[in-house]
Amino acid sequence: MIETDKCKAVFLLHQEGQGVREIARLLSLSRNTVRAIIAQGGAPPAPRPRADKQPLDEELLRRLYQECQGHIARVHEKLVEEEGVAVAYSTLTHRLRQLGISDPPKARCQQVPDEPGAEMQHDTSPYTVELAGRRVGLIASLIYLRYSKRRYLKFYRAFDRFKMKCFFHEALTFWGYAARQCIIDNTNLARLRGTGAKAIIHPEMEAFAKQYGFQYRCHELGHCDRKAGEERSFWTVETNFLPGRTFQDPEDLNRQAFAWSTTRLDNKPQGKAGLIPAQAFEHERTCLTQLPAHLPPPYKVHGRGTDEYGFMSFGANYYWVPGTRRDEVKVLE
Repeated sequence: MIETDKCKAVFLLHQEGQGVREIARLLSLSRNTVRAIIAQGGAPPAPRPRADKQPLDEELLRRLYQECQGHIARVHEKLVEEEGVAVAYSTLTHRLRQLGISDPPKARCQQVPDEPGAEMQHDTSPYTVELAGRRVGLIASLIYLRYSKRRYLKFYRAFDRFKMKCFFHEALTFWGYAARQCIIDNTNLARLRGTGAKAIIHPEMEAFAKQYGFQYRCHELGHCDRKAGEERSFWTVETNFLPGRTFQDPEDLNRQAFAWSTTRLDNKPQGKAGLIPAQAFEHERTCLTQLPAHLPPPYKVHGRGTDEYGFMSFGANYYWVPGTRRDEVKVLE
């Protein structure tokens, strides 16, 4: 809508002999608008009458959308050819979104309060890391205390259920405490069946978590923001830990990851509140579950044979077995 004073200025400049092009330049208007104002004697140009919105029956759209299995192009064809509704494709897609047919309305994220000792989060993320000039694919495993924001990071060449148990043992024994529940995604490493609130945790992992005083809990499918602190931590790994550092081998990488996550981040202010994890952990400690003093680490049993020289192989290494016989031996990893 053009202001009344500007319309009067257009008409006065026109009466003084100014051309349409010059008036349009001086007042930042289009030449067509200037001509319309002059033609109406300095009055604002009348707004163009807008056609009424084309009615589209909601029940018809829902029926056609279901019949066409969600293919909107086919819905548009049936509307035009079979129903006789001349509607533009863009209008149809807008109406389907507006009714929540093609794109269900997004709900707000659930907000969970930060309670001391209530929750920790765990996840893994693949990375390609340069080790001594060679790019190697690795899996980063990270655990995060929601309240105090403490983190523990380690990289693995491969990650399975046994590695997951070892990682939890290392991280939780380093802290000496565990939160009451651990939020994870619907990974088969800990989940037996089901998803989200209906997920059944594998008995092996349930028994493992019980030793440390916590329970695994899967978030709903498509709700990775339920462990937003964990996802944000991986973003920090990508933007703060990996750039500008050099690593010679996986052991060197994990040494630096340990120092970065447990020393540097522990004493660095976090978020807008400037929370320091090491100080917040001292407050949260009284609400966490303290681990037993002598908690045995997880192990895995393997069966191996002894060769003619008295050695058995495991993990690309050879170990000598005492004795003179070539028996099957039990190896504890």
